[in-house]
Amino acid sequence: MKFLTRALSAAVICAATVTTVTAQEAKKLVTVVTSAEPQTQLMAMVLTMQAAQKGAETHILLCGPAGDIALRDAPESATSGQPPRDMSPQGLMQTIRQKTGASVEVCAIYLPGRGEDTSVLLEGIGVAKPDEIAARLLADGTRVLSF
Repeated sequence: MKFLTRALSAAVICAATVTTVTAQEAKKLVTVVTSAEPQTQLMAMVLTMQAAQKGAETHILLCGPAGDIALRDAPESATSGQPPRDMSPQGLMQTIRQKTGASVEVCAIYLPGRGEDTSVLLEGIGVAKPDEIAARLLADGTRVLSF
């Protein structure tokens, strides 16, 4: 009986240690946004901000229609406030970038697909390099959110 009690205690301690280590390692977040839907874009930003405020190193990748959030002359859907707090996807993305140091990039094929260059992007937003994004996605302790 003592052996069984000790074995169970050891198992519980090991499980707690593994859980703690895993929770500590999962401090990187890559948020991939492709949706054209403003509420979906905004929710992606809300969750990214929450993760950043909890200590996660965050990176936002905008592809397809969501790339429009990064434009200086963004469509109204990216800049109009959404309920309940009247925030816009672009406004919250900029807040995340400025207050948490998150990096924001558009997909490598976004601008060529539009026939434009980086001059159309908001200041501080770059173009993703596929090899660097792949490394981010595969890095230990990284969580990926896709919207």
